[in-house]
Amino acid sequence: MKFKSVLVANKNLNIVGGSETFTYYFIKELVSRGFEVQYFAFKRGLVSSKIEKDLGVKFMDKSSYDVIFSNHNKCVRHLSSKGLIIQTCHGIYPKLEQPSRFADAHVAITEEVLTHIKSKGYNGKVILNGIDCEHYSPKQNINKSLQNVLSLCHSEEANNALNDACKQLNINFNSLNKYTNPIWNISDEINENDLVVGLGRSAYEAIACGRPVLIYDNRSYAKSYSDGYLTEENIDLAILNNCSGRYFKKEFDVNDIVDELKKYNANDSLFLRNYALENLNIKTQIDKYLDYAENTVKKKGNLLISLSKLAFAIKLKLQLLF
Repeated sequence: MKFKSVLVANKNLNIVGGSETFTYYFIKELVSRGFEVQYFAFKRGLVSSKIEKDLGVKFMDKSSYDVIFSNHNKCVRHLSSKGLIIQTCHGIYPKLEQPSRFADAHVAITEEVLTHIKSKGYNGKVILNGIDCEHYSPKQNINKSLQNVLSLCHSEEANNALNDACKQLNINFNSLNKYTNPIWNISDEINENDLVVGLGRSAYEAIACGRPVLIYDNRSYAKSYSDGYLTEENIDLAILNNCSGRYFKKEFDVNDIVDELKKYNANDSLFLRNYALENLNIKTQIDKYLDYAENTVKKKGNLLISLSKLAFAIKLKLQLLF
């Protein structure tokens, strides 16, 4: 089946964040291939405006679509009667990231998430986070010795520890927090620094820019863990858990961070860039999404999918009525 009309959904598109950035570049790649794309979000704002202005994509106005690529189970349920739905689950803890029974198929961004999905009784496919490797690319060479560190950590505790470690090494410390000082073109800031500290998509974007990465943060919803300084030897293992620190579960104090920063090697830049091109490239990831959606249709059949969604819609309305 060749899809024509496509809907891409995210709970909110009013602020800069991981899933919001994921949605923007997902749509951008689909548009570049000639698909008829629209978007959906409960809250619109900064990112949805960019989707409309930069990409020429409108808010949902159709009654049905050939395929819906959706983040967040709240969106999946809301759109359940509008077509084939592929839900992407980006994590294991947040309520919104739990697999929905209203989805026809599930994508896990890591093996860890896939294991979680299966524990909930669903099957799925691993497709790593897609990064626009043309936008996120090395714009300038990094220094041979570490001079500038950029923290994309969310917590004050993590940034304080990093700042202390940088002072010990006499290197410049910079920080950005999407909640307090969000910047859309974060790739520009990444390229101004030699090494980036963060988790998840922040790490992937730095990797695509050919920047060495220290996987570390101290977030409120999970214990403070680190995977340490990424190398050719440990990157595949760290990505099994979305570069969240939950694979190696290292607990760092300031002295430990100093030791990790000392591992900086400018020669890692080329390896990291090539790794992103081979494993994280949005072009390859979209191919995987489209193949997965087509295979889902072949397995279930259009009629079965339509009947299933109709039954869900009727059941949902009855629940609301009684």
